[in-house]
Amino acid sequence: MISSTIGHTMESPNDTDLDPSIFFLLGIPGLEKFHMWLSLPVCCLGTATIVGNITILVVVATEPALHKPVYLFLCMLSTIDLAASFSTVPKLLAILWCGAGHISASACLAQMFFIHAFCMMESTVLLAMAFDRYVAICHPLRYSTILTDTIIARIGVVAMMRGSLLMLPCPFLIGRLSFCQSHVIPHTYCEHMAVVKLACGDTRPNRVYGLTAALLVIGVDLFCIGLSYALIAQAVLRLSSQEARSKALGTCGSHVCVILISYTPALFSFFTHRFGHHVPLHIHILLANVYLLFPPALNPVVYGVKTREIRERVARVFQWGQITGLKTSK
Repeated sequence: MISSTIGHTMESPNDTDLDPSIFFLLGIPGLEKFHMWLSLPVCCLGTATIVGNITILVVVATEPALHKPVYLFLCMLSTIDLAASFSTVPKLLAILWCGAGHISASACLAQMFFIHAFCMMESTVLLAMAFDRYVAICHPLRYSTILTDTIIARIGVVAMMRGSLLMLPCPFLIGRLSFCQSHVIPHTYCEHMAVVKLACGDTRPNRVYGLTAALLVIGVDLFCIGLSYALIAQAVLRLSSQEARSKALGTCGSHVCVILISYTPALFSFFTHRFGHHVPLHIHILLANVYLLFPPALNPVVYGVKTREIRERVARVFQWGQITGLKTSK
C-alpha cells in the first residue's frame, strides 16, 4: 500500500488528492535514477560529519591545553554541525534509498525550523570566531580579560537565541497558509521557500520575512567578519617582522577556510534560488544540499589539519591505541 502510494506520488507530483496533513519530499527531480548513487557521497559526508565533529569535541574536552576561547567556539560549531546533520541526513537517505518521502506537516515545519535555525546559529558562531581572531591579534594583552568563560557562554546563548527567534515566526506564517494544490515538495528537505511555493493565496509576508531574515544573518555577519579581517590586516601590516606577520596570519588560516566553505555554497544557493530563474531545479537542490552537507563534514578536517594542537592530540590518541593493541596481542 505504501509503495504504491509512493510510486503514484512520484509519477504525479501535481496530485491534489493528498491528505492535507501529509507532504511528500520528492528528492531531486530529474535525477531520480541517480538517487542510489547520490546516496553514496551523502553517506560518506554524514559519516565524516559524525566522526570528525565527535573527535573535535572529545579532543577539546580531554585536553586542558585546548580549553581556550577559539577551541570552545570550535566545539560550539561542531555541536551545531552534528545537530544540523541529524536534522537532514536520515530523511535524505530514506528518500534516496527507498523513496520514503512522506512527512507529516508538523514534522515538516519542525525540520524547516531546526535546519534554518542551526544555519543561523552557525553563522553567529563564525562571527564570534572572527571576533576572537580580531582580539587575539589586535588586542593580545587584553585577550584573556575580554574573552572570559562567562562572555563565551553568553555568546553561545546569543547564538542559540538569535537563530531560534529569527526562525520562530516562519512555521506560524506557513501555518496560516492553505495548500489547495499539490503537497509534493520538489526538494530533499522542507526548505522554507520550497514549501511556500506550494501554498495558495498571498505568500508575500512569507517571502519578505524569509528574505529579511536571510539578509539580517548573512549580510550582517559577512559585513562584520569582513570588518574584523580588515582591522586584522591593518594590524598585521604594522608589524615590522615578516615572521611575526606570517605567524599572525597563520592563526587565521583555519577560520578563513571554514568561512569560505560555509558561506560560498550558502551565497550560491541563496542567489540562484531568488535570481537564477533559468537555473534548472535540480541545480538549486544540489546547491542547497552542498550547503548543508559539506561544511559540517569539512570543518573538523580543516581545523584538524591546520591546527597543530588538535593534530598532535589526535595523533597521540591513535598512537596510544596502537600501543594498547600491541600489548593486548602479546
